[in-house]
Amino acid sequence: MPKRILQGVVTSNANDKTITVKVERRLAHKMYKKIVTKSKKYAAHDEENRYKVGDTVTIRETKPISKSKSWEAVYEEASK
Repeated sequence: MPKRILQGVVTSNANDKTITVKVERRLAHKMYKKIVTKSKKYAAHDEENRYKVGDTVTIRETKPISKSKSWEAVYEEASK
């Protein structure tokens, strides 16, 4: 089964090796047919403590690392 990949904004990096990422998605309301923005926060593993608050980050689903962490930050290598 493929691993899910999401993109969001870092809202907290207070814990060691953990970041909180807010992922927003847009969908149409069933009754009113209006576009609604929904958001959810995910705890993601950041091994190198690389990301700061406000950074845009890509996270990937992984096996559970702790009680609340089942996502990890994906580091994009600089293209040469």
